[in-house]
Formats: sequence, C-alpha cells, structure tokens
Amino acid sequence: MRMPAPARQPRANMPPIDRLLEIMVRLRDPVTGCPWDAQQDFNSIAPYTIEEAYEVVDAIERRDLPELKEELGDLLLQVVFHSRMAEEDGHFAFGDVVGAICDKMIRRHPHVFGPHGESADAAQRLRDTQEQTRRWDAIKQVEKGIDPQASALDGIGTGLPEWVRAEKLQKRAASVGFDWPDVMPVLGKLAEEIEEVREELQRTPRDPERLTEEIGDVLFVCVVLARHAKVDYGTALRRANLKFERRFRAMEAMAAADGTRMQDLPLDAQDRYWDRAKLDEKKALDAVPRY
Repeated sequence: MRMPAPARQPRANMPPIDRLLEIMVRLRDPVTGCPWDAQQDFNSIAPYTIEEAYEVVDAIERRDLPELKEELGDLLLQVVFHSRMAEEDGHFAFGDVVGAICDKMIRRHPHVFGPHGESADAAQRLRDTQEQTRRWDAIKQVEKGIDPQASALDGIGTGLPEWVRAEKLQKRAASVGFDWPDVMPVLGKLAEEIEEVREELQRTPRDPERLTEEIGDVLFVCVVLARHAKVDYGTALRRANLKFERRFRAMEAMAAADGTRMQDLPLDAQDRYWDRAKLDEKKALDAVPRY
C-alpha cells in the first residue's frame, strides 16, 4: 500500500496546484488539522461535490465570470479532497487522477491525436459532432469491456439525477434508431401523456401508484421534448425556478408595501399580485434597448 506524502507548509511561491494539495494535506491531518475536514469520508463529501457542480452551472447561467472563477475553485477543491482521502487509504493520488484523464482524452480522440497519441491524419478526422459521439461511445464500450451485442442501454449509471439518466437512456436508444423523427410528434405524445394523467386524476378512488407512473411518463416526454428542441432540460428547469422565485419575491414585496402578508390573503388576491409581478417584469424587459 502506498503511503500518502507527508504534509509540508503551504508556501505562497509554490505552484498553485501544489499549494492546494498541501493545504488539503494539512487540513486532513488528524492531529494538527481541521477537525471537520479530518473526519470526512467519501460519502459525507459527495453531496458537497454535487452542490459545487451546480453552483458552477449557476454562475455560468448568470454570466458572472468572477463568481465562476471562485466556483470552479470550489469544484477543484472537491477533486483534491476526494483524491487526498483515496491517497490516505493507499488507492490513488491526485496525480493519478490527472494522468488518467489525460490518457482517456487522448485515447478517446484518435481523430485528433491519432491511435498512439500522435497527430491524426486526414483519414482519421471526423465529419461532424454526431460521428464523434458515435465513435466516443464505441471506444468507451471497448474500454469498459461491454459486449457489442449487449443492450444499447448497458453502462448507464444509476446514481445520476433522474432527468440526466432519462436523457442518457433516450440518446442511447436513439443511437440505434429508436427515436421520434423530429420535435413536432413529441408534442402530440406529451398531450397524450397529459390526458392519461387527467384520466387517473378523475378515477375514484385514485391509485397513487398508477398516478405516479403517468406523471413520470409526462416528465420523461418533457426530457424528449427538450432534447429534440435542442434545449438543455436542466437549464430550462433552472430558469423556470429562477423566474418563479423572482416573481414570488416580487409578490411578497407588493403585499408588504400594501401592509399585508401573502399568507393572510386568499388565493384570488395572491393571483392578482402574481399578475402584477408578471406585468412589471414584462414592462422592465420591454424597456431594455435592443440593438
């Protein structure tokens, strides 16, 4: 078992990545480090890793580049944290993680680097991104030892957010031709699935399991719709969340200015505030110059 490198004092003149690695070593020291950092494990840190990835996306959505720089640093810290824990247990170190991804990128891009890492010739270059995606998947299947005769859906992880997994399942099925030809028929399928939800809601008594299944079908088709419309499902939902939050906060501010609280109002009065918030938002957008 490889022993982890001993801690050194992080110095300002160190290369930045070496300094970060040494900071993590010091934080994880069971005697002189930070008690919180020292007691963490892979499972306890995993939720923070997911959270930091989403905060990177949020900064990108807001086009906040100073914030993006900070959030990327937070995400890098997660990689360093996991790598240090693995090194302490004798599995791998940060350098192994970097080396592995370098090797993978070269191996999976023979159209750029050639089959042995050299520059690719014209015959190896690809025509478009679709061809690249097909070749990437083929190389990945070989690397993972997946039988070419196995299911096209093999190898899709179960730990993904469900909407991400839905998109991956759909893309794999589409790779063998099982897909809608374009976006318009998907709208018809969505209407069909919504009608089935309506039918379930009208049943007496309602069957919670059947209703869950039918609503799941609606959500699955929404992912199909976004994919065919070339819209990122996560981005669309994130923007819907931000819009709802913005308008609801505006409603609360309006109610407060009128000397009342949202929770003290009937639904029809709340709806009027919602309509005002939408109208104010539209006026603000219309006032923005367009060039």
